[in-house]
Amino acid sequence: MTKREKSKTKKKKSVKRKKADINLAALSNLSLEGRLSEMFGDVEGETPLRKAQDIMYDAWEVSDPKRRIAMARSALEISPDCADAYVLLAEETASSLPEALHLYRQGVEAGERALGREAFEEDVGHFWGILETRPYMRARAGLAECLWATGKHEEAIEHYKEMLRLNPNDNQGIRDLLLPRLIVSGRDKEAEALFREYEDDGMAAWMYSRALLDFRKMGDSEISRKSFKVAVKKNKYVPAYLLGRKKMPQSFPDYYSPGDESEAMFYTKENLEAWKITLGALDWLFDQTK
Repeated sequence: MTKREKSKTKKKKSVKRKKADINLAALSNLSLEGRLSEMFGDVEGETPLRKAQDIMYDAWEVSDPKRRIAMARSALEISPDCADAYVLLAEETASSLPEALHLYRQGVEAGERALGREAFEEDVGHFWGILETRPYMRARAGLAECLWATGKHEEAIEHYKEMLRLNPNDNQGIRDLLLPRLIVSGRDKEAEALFREYEDDGMAAWMYSRALLDFRKMGDSEISRKSFKVAVKKNKYVPAYLLGRKKMPQSFPDYYSPGDESEAMFYTKENLEAWKITLGALDWLFDQTK
């Protein structure tokens, strides 16, 4: 996770940051992120924001929900600019979508204050590679998801697109959320452009979305059937979940492995609506799996 702390003086001064000379894109685990923060964190000493963030690194590791929540609130008392504290509160205390939306929005605003305007000008293109930006990016991803869930689709899509502009390496997998939402919104040209931008992705989610886009454009054709065959080679379990032959679980695993059933579950969760709203797509899928 990364953050840039701003001094509270009238003339704000950016805290110097060190970029870790390792592949940060591969480090998604929060405990590892905490260790990286210790090694490559702010070099101008402890700040309220740094102290609050350290509390949050510890909070993510705590198993007791009540203690995690108390730690998040404690972090906000130390620094109201601690975006991760709002993320945790949104995930663990919100009793409704509007409440979660409000907390995530506060998290985004906190992240913007913490990073300062310069970050959004100087660090575009490699946001996730700077530890100070990660709480902000987590809060913005949560905000976009809540906006989509509450029917504010256009606003959600703009947040997804902006996150990819800031971090085209897409360590968070934002493209896997944006693509089906573009399809659901009837923005196929944008979906095609997004697919081309990441056409080397090669994961099952990308390949099944390729098949769906081809069917939307050409119906049952040699091209769409070929795309479907490529997708099946990536993950043979997806059609059974899309067609309801296998029931979706009540809870999802934390991770999935390429080609296994958990990957199919995650794909179905995010993409079923796109298949449903495409006239004839599920019938076509059924025919392809006879």
